[in-house]
Amino acid sequence: MVSRRAVLNGGMCGAAALAAGLLPALPAWSAEDADHIMHTDAEWRKLLTADQYAVLRQEGTERPFTSPLLEEHREGIFACAGCNLDLFSSKTKFDSGTGWPSFWAPLDNAVITKEDHSFLMVRTAVMCRRCEGHLGHVFDDGPAPTGLRYCMNGVALTFKPATA
Repeated sequence: MVSRRAVLNGGMCGAAALAAGLLPALPAWSAEDADHIMHTDAEWRKLLTADQYAVLRQEGTERPFTSPLLEEHREGIFACAGCNLDLFSSKTKFDSGTGWPSFWAPLDNAVITKEDHSFLMVRTAVMCRRCEGHLGHVFDDGPAPTGLRYCMNGVALTFKPATA
């Protein structure tokens, strides 16, 4: 049986750890994030395919050279497969030779980043700003004008062709 005192002590210890920076703080959403999309894990599983779920929600990576979007060369917009937020213009897409759709810049206010320490290395993970779905990683070996390579999982994206 858990006593009230144990619950209160645990809560106070957690608050102290958060204040000391030992636990990650929850994101502070601003007015710009009023369109933020949150679902339960069960809801995401129903909304996404198994491959989309593995990448967007579990930070997986699709096999290289398997995405049809790798060969998508029409004008248009690449959007988040999780929430349909516009992320990248086809005008910034380039062939990086890596096997994943690559872009030299996202659209304004489309993505957020975080440090990723998986696989015994430090990388910068890229996520959708609206649903926080994992998209891929950004590297500093891209072309001008930014010098960046947003290496995205095609399964995390959809393509919206430009209308004439």
